[in-house]
Amino acid sequence: MGEEVDQQEFSRADRTRHREKVRRNLDVFARMLREAAFETDDPMTGLEMELNLIDEAGDPALKNAEVLEAIADPDFQTELGQFNIEINVAPAKLREGGLSKFEESLRRSLNDAEAKGSKVGAHQVMIGILPTLAEGHMNVSSLSSNPRYKLLSEQILAARGEDITISISGKERLTTTSDSIVPEAACTSTQFHVQTSPDQFAAHWNAAQAIAGVQLAVSANSPYLLGKELWRETRIPLFEQATDTRSEELKAQGVRPRVWFGERWITSVFDLFEENVRYFPALLPVTDSEDPLEVLESGGTPALHELKLHNGTIYRWNRPVYDISQGIPHLRVENRLLAAGPTIADTIANAALWFGLVRYLVESERPLWSQMSFSAAEENFHVAAQMGVDAQVYWPGLGQVRATELVLRRLLPMARAGLDSWGVPSEESDRYLGIIEQRCQSEASGAGWFVDRVRERGGVDRYDALRATLLDYTERMHSNEPVHTWD
Repeated sequence: MGEEVDQQEFSRADRTRHREKVRRNLDVFARMLREAAFETDDPMTGLEMELNLIDEAGDPALKNAEVLEAIADPDFQTELGQFNIEINVAPAKLREGGLSKFEESLRRSLNDAEAKGSKVGAHQVMIGILPTLAEGHMNVSSLSSNPRYKLLSEQILAARGEDITISISGKERLTTTSDSIVPEAACTSTQFHVQTSPDQFAAHWNAAQAIAGVQLAVSANSPYLLGKELWRETRIPLFEQATDTRSEELKAQGVRPRVWFGERWITSVFDLFEENVRYFPALLPVTDSEDPLEVLESGGTPALHELKLHNGTIYRWNRPVYDISQGIPHLRVENRLLAAGPTIADTIANAALWFGLVRYLVESERPLWSQMSFSAAEENFHVAAQMGVDAQVYWPGLGQVRATELVLRRLLPMARAGLDSWGVPSEESDRYLGIIEQRCQSEASGAGWFVDRVRERGGVDRYDALRATLLDYTERMHSNEPVHTWD
């Protein structure tokens, strides 16, 4: 949601007032894009990671409040489920060794948090969906105590008018229902941020969308949900369904979903915020007292509270972010589609691939998105989520090609050139892109490793196999040896 929310009930007048304020925010934002000085001189990058909590047996530990109290570090925050926490890593400049700084900071912070959290019976795991989650965890009592999560759940269910249905067909099939958005809490992610100027935002977002399928294919790490083997990155269909405010009738009418890949290439960041306002009713119509036009005309920087809060309830896989730092506005692309793990080294390797590819594509003379349809990018995204390293994706000039082969033949050199443009030290590029190269050559992934180990335990109860495999996974996770080296 991105913002704290105190109000618990909303009247029709609240919603009318909020709609007017959001549109006023949008008008002021359009003027700022034309006139304001955004922070663009030396772009920062950022990283956030959501983690799962387990007990000694490998079952979910619903203890995030106790863990956060034990950690006592403002970089760690609550997340939707009591079995989740999130860490925000300090922003960094890639030319100043930012990738290594991200890895070192994460290792230091997570090791400290693990030591403290273990004292209250909870251990951290970097994986997209906790494989040992069971139906008994999928109820409102598993939500974190922060009232904003219960409020968001209530508003989504009210907008939908019926229970949430989860139906996913993969290697196996899962069909279940929920009377809250707790299934969304099962989806934990890593988020990469890149700051950009208003005039370069569209290129950054389009580039991120164009490579989304490849990202997922070589990084999938969420193969199980509620005991079923489903997609290699099951987070994608789960998140799409767990926060869907549409009834079956509204889906049939073509109403857009709130978890959204999008439907077109853009020409401005304004396109995305304008789509938010045009297509999506407010879930949380909280109205602030700020007059954004008055603030702007007096020489200040409007917070645009309503526009930001609304944006935080529309779950684009590559989300636009408007924010303010030291009184100066800036824009970021937030890449939200990957799971964490299996190790910190793997996560930073995924970041290196993304930062490098996006930079290369933004600087290319002929934009990639002028050579492929948006629907092709979206199809790549869902095929990769389903198939992982086995995915065949479309690429201009090549047609259908295995994603791992595409990365090895075409994309790694592009990513390296992009990291060079960032000023990334060559030893960092070698280390992190080398992990991606080895992963593709061996066709390894967290999802693949996990499925293989569970299948090897096929003679035992499925949940017993999942628990044992998760404990093995966690031990290897702590080694920080990339997943392609795991036995």
